[in-house]
Amino acid sequence: MSYSVGQVSAFAGVTVRTLHHYDKAGLLSPSDRSHAGYRLYSEADLVRLQQILFYRELGFPLDEITAIFKDPQVDPLERLRARQRQLSEEIARLQRLAEVAERAIEVQKAGVSLTPQERFEVFGEITFDLSYATEAELKWAHSEGQREAMARAAAHTKEDWRQLMGEAAAWRAELLAAFDEGELSNGERAVDLAEEHRLHISRWFTSCPPDMHRRIADDFVADPRAFALVIPPSQQRPGLAAYTRKAVHANAARHAGGRTDSEENQ
Repeated sequence: MSYSVGQVSAFAGVTVRTLHHYDKAGLLSPSDRSHAGYRLYSEADLVRLQQILFYRELGFPLDEITAIFKDPQVDPLERLRARQRQLSEEIARLQRLAEVAERAIEVQKAGVSLTPQERFEVFGEITFDLSYATEAELKWAHSEGQREAMARAAAHTKEDWRQLMGEAAAWRAELLAAFDEGELSNGERAVDLAEEHRLHISRWFTSCPPDMHRRIADDFVADPRAFALVIPPSQQRPGLAAYTRKAVHANAARHAGGRTDSEENQ
């Protein structure tokens, strides 16, 4: 029994244009023609079309499908195994992306409930970086402190944000002054400022023991986006992130009763 291009298109779920393309590419040519010269597909042609569509569904490009059918040196099983590995890697990648999207949604849901105008009014140059916040949410997803910080941030009112950002601005001015005046990073002034920053986090977001504060400060040096949440880029100085990190580490050592001699000075 033979089938016209239109019939095959209808029950195979492919366009006539696609069938013509397969014919032109030498991948699937109809075995017969009608008296009027129209293409006719045999049962064997339909079996081959099913195989082509199967490989296409798996993501094989047409040239590779052609090689599988025409080149006796090509091992279809090995090609399928290779494609299986590729699909498994892609599935893993998509699962990671789905998790990132899920965390980004959580960050946005637990974010600051302010209008864009209010955000600018309260935060000024301090900008919210969704990519950094999402990475932090992924990194600390199972941390009780992260969950508490997100929940408390979501519960802050506009006045809460105004007050805490005012505190942060005053602290920032003192840190910049200490740095500009050449205070040692492990000196009393800088270390006291580090302690003030730690208490600020505890007061407004989540309990911040010295060890956690060290990890936060490590991010100041490792990731510019983290330090930009503390000091906007327009106010940063070369070496300021490292200076702040050293002060935080010195403060943590002070809490532990340790020595700070190993900390390098500014």
